[in-house]
Amino acid sequence: MTDLTATPAAPAMPPVPTTPAAPTTPAVPAVPVWTVHPSPLGDLLISATAGALSGLWVTPHDRVQRSGWHRNDAHPLLVEACRQLDAYFAGECQRFDLPVQASGTPFQQLVWAALREIPYGTTTSYGQLARRIGRSGASRAVGLANGRNPISIVVPCHRVIGANGTLTGYGGGLDRKRLLLGLESATLAGARAGAGGDLTAAARTPEPRRDPAPDPR
Repeated sequence: MTDLTATPAAPAMPPVPTTPAAPTTPAVPAVPVWTVHPSPLGDLLISATAGALSGLWVTPHDRVQRSGWHRNDAHPLLVEACRQLDAYFAGECQRFDLPVQASGTPFQQLVWAALREIPYGTTTSYGQLARRIGRSGASRAVGLANGRNPISIVVPCHRVIGANGTLTGYGGGLDRKRLLLGLESATLAGARAGAGGDLTAAARTPEPRRDPAPDPR
């Protein structure tokens, strides 16, 4: 006997058409932009990538591979970097306020971050820097990472010296390292007026003060 109270089955719904997935677009690598800016150390080559400073080199620049880069003297970040560098060389800027992103290994990044914490007008040794990052036995590796810092001045690798107080190496040359340290020391000592704004004169001031606790190595 047929059950007249039974609810008739709902008609089958047509299949919902599926929207094909949009093709994925491969990420396009950021193209570095660059400019050249005059300074008391000579022309500075400055680069930025993806909104952060990625390189700063003193002349000569022939070792810097710029294939695929685009010169853009009006790029806002590069303009601001030049402004802050001018203020630094005038003794009016003691800490740069710029985003930085250098390409390097995790260890190099650790060392470069520690370099930015060395106070203006002071120096530290490779051994002291190694201890600061928790790698007390890695003085030599710290020295190698320091030498490969691609953002000079802003990431102040010039503030690292030998355990015995000697300047040791510097990619831009020891004369430039001496000038940078002399500028910072003179600024802190209030000697800029006496130096008449002359960076060379400022470099003849006494060596900048070093961190306490001498490095035993």
